[in-house]
Parts: sequence; C-alpha cells; structure tokens
Amino acid sequence: MPTIDVNGTTLYYEDEGPRDAPALLMSPSMFFDARMFQAQADRFADRYRVVRYDHRGQGRSARAPREQLDYDTHTADVVALIEALGLAPVVFVGNSMGGFIGLRLAARHGDLLRSVVVMGTSADVEEQADQMDALIEVLAAHGMEPVLEGVLQFMMGTTTLTDPSRAEVLKGVRELLLSRGPETADAAWNIAHRPGVLDELGDIRVPLVVVAGTEDATYPPEKSEQIVAGVPHAELVVMENTGHVHALENPEAVNAVLERHLAEVAPA
Repeated sequence: MPTIDVNGTTLYYEDEGPRDAPALLMSPSMFFDARMFQAQADRFADRYRVVRYDHRGQGRSARAPREQLDYDTHTADVVALIEALGLAPVVFVGNSMGGFIGLRLAARHGDLLRSVVVMGTSADVEEQADQMDALIEVLAAHGMEPVLEGVLQFMMGTTTLTDPSRAEVLKGVRELLLSRGPETADAAWNIAHRPGVLDELGDIRVPLVVVAGTEDATYPPEKSEQIVAGVPHAELVVMENTGHVHALENPEAVNAVLERHLAEVAPA
C-alpha cells in the first residue's frame, strides 16, 4: 500500500502515469477516498501524472484527532505532498472537501499550482451546521447505518438516487459509506465548523474552474457563483443531472471539463 509521511501524518496515495508529464493531484469529498477519481485516472494517466490521495483521518491514511482535521492542516498536508512528490506546478482537482482545500491552496500557495478545478464546494461558512451537528452526533455514537439515508440525500442528486442507469453508482456509494466508522464524525465536525475563505478569494491568481451541480443539495450553484464573483477570472461550469459528488455521479462530464481545461493550461 503506497503511503508517504508528510506534515506529521501518513497519507495513502496512488501515483500513475509518466513521471515527466504535467501532474494532476486529486482530492476527494468527505467520506470518500482516492477511488472516487478512478474514472479520471483511467482517462488521463496515459498522458498525465495522476496522483490521488486519501485525506488524513479518512480512507487508508493515518487517523488523527479532531483538532488536527481542520482545513489549515489539510492544506498544509497537500503542500507537503506536492513538495515531497515533486509535483509542482500541479493542476489540483478537488470535489467538495477537496474543493475547500483547493481554494485555500489557490489563495495561499499559487506558486505550486498550474490551476485549480473545484467541484461542488463553497468558500463560505457552513450554513447547514446545525443539521450536520445532529447527524455527526449520531454518527459518532452509532456509526454510519442510522444516518445513511440522510448522508445520501446530502451527497447524491435526484438523478443518481432515482435513475436505474445509475443504480451501480448508488450501490457502490452505499457500500462505501457503510464501511466508514464512527471516527469519521471528527472529520465531518470540521466541515460543519470550518471558517470561510471568502475574504481570501481576491488572492487567487491561478486559473480557476468552478463546477456546480444543478442537483447539489449541499452546495447548490449559488455557492459556486459566490466563488466566481470573488475571483473575476474564474470560469463557472454548471453540470446538469449532477448532485454533490460530481466525479462519481457524472464522470464523463467531469472528464470533458478536465480535457478542455488541460488543453488550455497543461497540454500533454
């Protein structure tokens, strides 16, 4: 199992593709892991160096206490990972939680980046913190099963929840979520109580693509529009029939966005 020690923790990562090619670094959503971006690795690893990783405290990375799962720490982990693997300048791709990190990287560490693509994310404080806290309390005490349906409503769009053509995607997400133990409540708490970075958006100078899902109940398109309003050069992409977990719910559409963006910033 490939792991690396950085910033006082051990991160699981997968590193595919030519080492001398432009690098993509992919950061998953809460509860998910590097497997979230399998379709993107399959599409791009023939031409790009594709690195996917699990956040500290989640997936196959080392566990950490709640106070070490804040977003300044997650951002520092990624800076250390980029430097340790020699990925700079890298195209950073983040979905939801990965997007929180991507915005912080873009504002604070632009010298390490070619560009950033964020999907289903927010630069604001968490407006659903009370609702999340109730879910987190049950998750911490009893694990995922009692809150599974509520988490699915957060994560999946209506199309994914109801369209038979996405039944396998939904089945896979259910199985993955049920594998998550009570310790994931600590990571979820840090989402609910994270500081916003609206005041840092003006510091972003690298190319930024912001992808919104029309069926995202967690961070609807208005949250993406808010980011673009703070970063005038950013591009907004609105993805139809997509909830909160773009890379899994609509992988071909995500791949199309990345193909077009990479042709502009990092042609292979």
